[in-house]
Amino acid sequence: MTTKLYDLDFYAWTLEQSRLLQSGELKGLDIENLVEEIESLGKQERRELENRLGVLIGHLLKWAYQPEKRTKSWRATIREQRKEVLKLLKQNPSLKSYLPEAIASAHESGLALVVRETTLDYEDLPVECPFSLEQIFDLTFPEGV
Repeated sequence: MTTKLYDLDFYAWTLEQSRLLQSGELKGLDIENLVEEIESLGKQERRELENRLGVLIGHLLKWAYQPEKRTKSWRATIREQRKEVLKLLKQNPSLKSYLPEAIASAHESGLALVVRETTLDYEDLPVECPFSLEQIFDLTFPEGV
């Protein structure tokens, strides 16, 4: 019944699973779908980290490669994304071990952002992220932010 409810009404399924967990009725749990949903929650946190880092790296690239076009908006975005990434890492400390991989993936997204929003093209930009982990999280980097 719970698998069927999962397919028909996800919200009702979550309420039922929560009720079963709270009451200790573990035999009634939809283990297969619970496992899938819990794994999905973890992947969602990783995607959030990659997305925010992508925007941050993209704006750091714009700042570095188009100094004549720097704006208050870019500065605000760099600050906001740093703050949100740091908050996400504070809430999910185990994501810190994923940072090198997340930064590599985020760099690709950052490149796409720069190419989409500026006159720069991929060949104008570094293939690998030019910013160290320390620079990405340094509130005083780059100068002027």
